[in-house]
Amino acid sequence: MTPAPPPTPKYELIIEAGRGDREYWRDLWRYRELFYFLAWRDILVRYKQTIIGIGWAVLRPLLTMIVFTFVFGSIAKLPSQGVPYPIWVFAGLLPWQLFSTSLTECSNSLIANANLLSKVYFPRLIVPASAVVVCFIDFLIAIAILLALMIFYNFAPSWNILLLPPLIALTCFASLGAGLWLAALNVKYRDFRYVVPFIVQLGLYISPIGFSSNVVPEQWRLLYSINPMVGVIDGFRWAIAGSVVTPYVPGFLMSISFSGLLTYTGLLYFRRVEKTLADHI
Repeated sequence: MTPAPPPTPKYELIIEAGRGDREYWRDLWRYRELFYFLAWRDILVRYKQTIIGIGWAVLRPLLTMIVFTFVFGSIAKLPSQGVPYPIWVFAGLLPWQLFSTSLTECSNSLIANANLLSKVYFPRLIVPASAVVVCFIDFLIAIAILLALMIFYNFAPSWNILLLPPLIALTCFASLGAGLWLAALNVKYRDFRYVVPFIVQLGLYISPIGFSSNVVPEQWRLLYSINPMVGVIDGFRWAIAGSVVTPYVPGFLMSISFSGLLTYTGLLYFRRVEKTLADHI
């Protein structure tokens, strides 16, 4: 009896010049399981072999809030526009922590996954993007402190709090854009691993976390808002405190524009050097 012919494959793999660029965004969807795996792996190992474990996601911002409240609220006596100072500080600390940790993790993500990048093909954008997801989980845990502070001070948020999701998304995109720049540069120039901590430390003091951006002289506020976190932090406080906080609209629009530019250019640069990452790593 003549054997039956093998079944015709349902899918065909076509390799042609330029196909990778055209199919890149579809590949991001096709490799979504790898994205989930990388994010879940990093979540599991983030606090592995620690005594407190995931409690560090609460303890770090809590201790920072206490220090800032003591220095800026009790000693410097800076105004908080009628909002309890711990809530005022923590409303600014939440987006900054999300931005700074995402920036740090993104910048180191490619180096940390060097073995994976040098062996198999997948859209490299998945690696820094999964790092942002891990930091976002820490952010959600830290929100519990803000809720506890509101209950303790009997502080009820306004309807503006419904605008927090777009502000959170803006923070994630800004950190991803800057992280893509630094991740790609860190692969080629290892000096950037020393630059990132300096950027984070400097940003902590020049961003309006322990103080209001209103203390900046009017003639400098627009220039000050080039820092993308200025508009985001002001937006967070306005969303939480409501009408008692008046956002500086030109500065807020400046921060949004600069965040968008940072994300767009970071993505363009990352895509341009993505094919050579495995050679340098």
